[in-house]
Amino acid sequence: MALIALGALPGLRVHATERAGHWQEMSWPFPRDGWPAGRAFRCTAGGCDGVELYVRAKRGFCNCDTGVADDDEVDRVTDIDLISPRFTPVAPGEAVSVAAMQGRIRHYDLDMPDGARHAAAGLALSRRCDLLVAVAQGAGEANAAQRAALVFLETEEMKQWMAAALDGR
Repeated sequence: MALIALGALPGLRVHATERAGHWQEMSWPFPRDGWPAGRAFRCTAGGCDGVELYVRAKRGFCNCDTGVADDDEVDRVTDIDLISPRFTPVAPGEAVSVAAMQGRIRHYDLDMPDGARHAAAGLALSRRCDLLVAVAQGAGEANAAQRAALVFLETEEMKQWMAAALDGR
């Protein structure tokens, strides 16, 4: 089982502001469901142009003992199906650590409603009995979207927001 840590990703040994790219917040684009809306961002510069990132907390939705246990759970809990109901995992997922939370990340091919094909990385992280889920998607390569999203999620602003969202604030 591989563990992805930000320091271990190739090409990420540059200044933090350069690594994070330039992300602009946009409105949560998905219809209301049983979970609170999250935050949505679009990367406009820094090597991740056009990547969109959707992040939200799902409190009380995780196995308190095992956390995110397997790829089936990543498929089920990430919001990949909100982007497109036609998604296909392209490989087994990997263990990941973000903002002191553990979980799994998995790559997907998405057939978009307009006929375009996008790549995505779905991320499910656990903290006690709560989940933080994120999907990075775009027309480019899934590894690039994943790297940009992971670096952005490790920024101080996002770590503070994720902790507050998981605490119900």
